Amino acid sequence: MRTVLDDLAEHWHVYATMPFIAALIGYVTKRVAIEMMFRPLEFVGIRPFLGWQGVIPANARRMATTAVDLLTGHLLDPKEIFARLDPDRMVRELEQPLLRAVEDITREVMAQHQPRLWEALPARAQRMLINQVHAQAPKVVAKLMRELSGNVEDVLDVKDMLVTNMVRDKELTCRLIKEVAQPELRFIARSGIYFGFVIGLVQIAAWALTKEPLMMPIFGFLTGFVTDWLALKMIFYPRRPRRFLGVRWQGLFQKRRRQVAVDYGGLIADEVLTGANVMEAVLTGPRSDRLFELITREVQRTIDQQAGAVKPIVALTVGGRQYQEMKRAAATKAIEYLPDTMRHVEGYATDALDVRNTIVDKMQQLSPVEFEGILRPAFRQDEWKLILTGAVIGGLIGELQVLILLH
Repeated sequence: MRTVLDDLAEHWHVYATMPFIAALIGYVTKRVAIEMMFRPLEFVGIRPFLGWQGVIPANARRMATTAVDLLTGHLLDPKEIFARLDPDRMVRELEQPLLRAVEDITREVMAQHQPRLWEALPARAQRMLINQVHAQAPKVVAKLMRELSGNVEDVLDVKDMLVTNMVRDKELTCRLIKEVAQPELRFIARSGIYFGFVIGLVQIAAWALTKEPLMMPIFGFLTGFVTDWLALKMIFYPRRPRRFLGVRWQGLFQKRRRQVAVDYGGLIADEVLTGANVMEAVLTGPRSDRLFELITREVQRTIDQQAGAVKPIVALTVGGRQYQEMKRAAATKAIEYLPDTMRHVEGYATDALDVRNTIVDKMQQLSPVEFEGILRPAFRQDEWKLILTGAVIGGLIGELQVLILLH
């Protein structure tokens, strides 16, 4: 014992550095682990094993699918959400671009399929025909909207839309985790300092008693391993407040339910389930053909109804086969104009869907286990890689510490 005390007195400055170096190891390993979650976005190195891609970007589809399952299973009911779109308001928002599109479509189709007839018609007759179609267009659109609002799943695959947008933009998927869990990530980094310092105090005793060089890398390894593991657990557990040694504690993520809901709802509303993304999914998604079939049917039906207004002209100048071609051409043109026309309603759609407030309210109703599912998948499957990496880095720093102390 006397020898140990003498060594402590002689090399006090060496022993004094141990807890601080351990604290540094704890902090550095946490920062590295956090960065490894998000960076790099694409694989860097030689596939399949020699290299690295951020845990979240590498598993973007799994992360997105998990998040979407939570959204559609617990937070958002597509039918309920899209029932908020008022068909009459949609028509009012679309009125001017719709009428311009109708006029352009009418002129183009007539000029293509009946150029002589169209040129021969007086301007007043041309305007009468266009006005007839103008009068019907809003009614057709309102009818379409009412039909779609009751059968939104027929034309919009919400899960596919959400997953596609999140996988396509890996940076968005990373931000969805990083911004929602920012306080938890800061806690992970800072916890390494405190946990590391405590382990460093134990390291002083172990070194004083053994003088074993292997002790440093072993403690460095343990510091990195234990602090990473403990920090991750403290984020999520306990799910409900409990007392430990007289201190009331609850997993940080669970404790911030209200703020998490606000942040998460804002990100989903502003960057994922937006009016623009919904319109894109409706027009280009896997079920878009059903929408186009519906539009084609309504356009052709409208032409049949309006043909009665100019029936003598149609009977004299347009054969049955050519008439069918004109209807198909008009439907095709209407679909071509659809993306530009629908852009005018994106702002109203985003406000009407009210995704942000819906998510915030529904998230308050989740059980602790369900709520944990918002963030936990980002860590669960690959957290062992982060913990092991922290442990290895800690061991290497510990070995460096030995070289410094012994020379």
